[in-house]
Amino acid sequence: MLPKINDILFIQVNSVDEEEAQKEFKSRIADIRDEVMSIEIPIEVRTGRLKKLYTGDQLSIYYMSEGGVKNYFNTQVEGFKRDVISLVLIRKPKPEAITKVQRRTFLRVPAELEISVKLADHHQFLAITEDVGGGGISMLCDGKEPIMQKDAVSCWLLIPYRNGTVDHVPFKAEVVRTKELDTGRRLVMLGFTEISDADRQKVIRYCFERQLELRKN
Repeated sequence: MLPKINDILFIQVNSVDEEEAQKEFKSRIADIRDEVMSIEIPIEVRTGRLKKLYTGDQLSIYYMSEGGVKNYFNTQVEGFKRDVISLVLIRKPKPEAITKVQRRTFLRVPAELEISVKLADHHQFLAITEDVGGGGISMLCDGKEPIMQKDAVSCWLLIPYRNGTVDHVPFKAEVVRTKELDTGRRLVMLGFTEISDADRQKVIRYCFERQLELRKN
């Protein structure tokens, strides 16, 4: 479902400044025409301050639809116009470019990303993901690592985007299942138990970009 006039958008600005990239803003759709949507000047959710945007800024956005579904898409600032109030013009997403995320349904994509894992006893190790999704990840680690089903872990996931920026996403998870492989490595499936909406959006954004990349190949 495409966004509609008066829908509230939750926005992150893709920035090389990690602190700035983590801020979440919200705005309202004022008008929709052909390939462009007009939105009100975004306001930072935490502080209530207005956010100045520039033509070409890359945005990661989600909005809510019926049933609590979050709809994610990427876009960019196309320009500005003055009506009764100042408005920002952004590119309207195509229906096929919108990723719908329900509570129990998350897009998962194959991906080899670096992840740091810390167990409850503070033992820490590095691993490589096998797939990534909005609800959790699967990773490959050395079979000698003392990680078992139902273990609680704290992690940092390194996420590189197509525009060259890199994000570090912290989260807590539970080991859902493990599988010993013939190679001596262990496949570990993690389900997120604590992850902020902003950080989950970063994972979803990466999955969306990765899916587009896989479709091209």
